[in-house]
Amino acid sequence: MTRFSAWNVFWNGVTGQKGWSRQWRDPEPKSHYDVVLIGGGLHGLATAYYLAKNHNIKNIAVVEKGWIGGGNAGRNTTIVRSNYAQPGNREFYEDSLKLWENLSHELNYNVMFSQRSHISLLHSPGAIDGAARNYNVMRQTGTPDVEIWGLDQLKTAVPHLNYGPNARFPIMGAAVQQRAGTARHDAVVWGYARAADALGVDIIQNCEVTGITRNTNRITAIETSRGTIKTHKVGLAVAGNTSRLWSMAGMGQLPIESHKLQAFVSEPLKPLLDQVVVFGMGGAHFYISQSDKGGMVFGGDLDWYKSYAQKGNLPIVQDVAEAAMAVLPCLGRVRLLRHWSGVVDMSMDGSHFICKTPVDNLYLNAGWNYGGFKATPAAGTYFADLIANDRPHKVIANHDLKRFERGLQIDERGAGADPKLHG
Repeated sequence: MTRFSAWNVFWNGVTGQKGWSRQWRDPEPKSHYDVVLIGGGLHGLATAYYLAKNHNIKNIAVVEKGWIGGGNAGRNTTIVRSNYAQPGNREFYEDSLKLWENLSHELNYNVMFSQRSHISLLHSPGAIDGAARNYNVMRQTGTPDVEIWGLDQLKTAVPHLNYGPNARFPIMGAAVQQRAGTARHDAVVWGYARAADALGVDIIQNCEVTGITRNTNRITAIETSRGTIKTHKVGLAVAGNTSRLWSMAGMGQLPIESHKLQAFVSEPLKPLLDQVVVFGMGGAHFYISQSDKGGMVFGGDLDWYKSYAQKGNLPIVQDVAEAAMAVLPCLGRVRLLRHWSGVVDMSMDGSHFICKTPVDNLYLNAGWNYGGFKATPAAGTYFADLIANDRPHKVIANHDLKRFERGLQIDERGAGADPKLHG
């Protein structure tokens, strides 16, 4: 694998781009691995990378039923932030944001992380009070860059929002995290893939898991479309397909549901929006940013029925378009370029699971709701630590399947400023 540098980029630019090597191998699966990670998305690849880098485990396979970047990794709206207030989530997402800030250098791959601010619009005095309370908690516990903006400061930063007196959702201020922003989803998954491959990880594409073999309380092998693979440890990182794999392992019901979440992108525009803007009030839910290509990338709420579909439907298109017009009426004549959906696994309290399971050598990474992309570096770090050491780090100690039995909810469904906001 060629290491990227300014000199390499320049030299290949003047020599016809002929000096690049393959970015990662396409190996045949071996008969045995120390660790098999099921799911070749962002979390599976990040976990493999940190297992090899931080724990010196080299005999690792990542098995993916499709191609790298073909699942949820390429179906999200790329928002990165750490404005979470609940213990456990607060430390976890702040750790993740710190890793994002150096990720391009660590992976030797430009993940296009742009810290352009995350602005949560506030529409009532109660919303301002609630945001101030949460943000004060964050400022006192390790997330110093969050603040409340008044209307004058918000108008200066984002002048073309709907500030009119007759607006459907009158804007009274905003809760802002300035270190937050966006990254390029394809670049992140490719960066982790090539970095993991460079450390000896086998990335096996077009390798669907068809069965899981258990011997009493341990998994001994997984059956795939490319043969049987024996393993000492198995990690699940398959997002909306978690319940399917869980059932293959002969387990009971999980406290998650699979829903589809739609996203949209417009035709390219001249620079319009430098920040990520979100709002949620009165049943509406909307978030928007502008990509480097100029497209307006936006989305809203779930479809709210269980589904494994990866395509959208008209009611959500209408709902999101109405929300866009309510907050940014200047988009009224902009044409929609495409829209899609990803399958997300929704937990009952809005927070994730990184934990051991009732099977001794099976480990779970699931329940990411709306937060999987931004969590990638920390999810990979802590999941790798769990698999390597067979015990959870203290930061994720309560992110287990038994927290509901203990009466503990990490209730962060409204992790933005507004209790109706999921983004």
